[in-house]
Amino acid sequence: MFGKKKTEKKTYDRENQRPVLKCSICNGEQVAGFEDIRTGRFEEVMFIQSDKDLHTFMEMYGVDNVTKKY
Repeated sequence: MFGKKKTEKKTYDRENQRPVLKCSICNGEQVAGFEDIRTGRFEEVMFIQSDKDLHTFMEMYGVDNVTKKY
């Protein structure tokens, strides 16, 4: 009942999408999501405010590495 909250596992299209962290060089805002490899279209998943948020995103989708795009 009380304890560490488990992160729900989710999936994404590993063949056609790659995990990306879009970063603004103006204000430092970061958004995690997936970029379509063929079209470059970005699908936002969550706003990243701390390393903990990024870790949660990576754990949710089973991602080991996230590419940063500016």
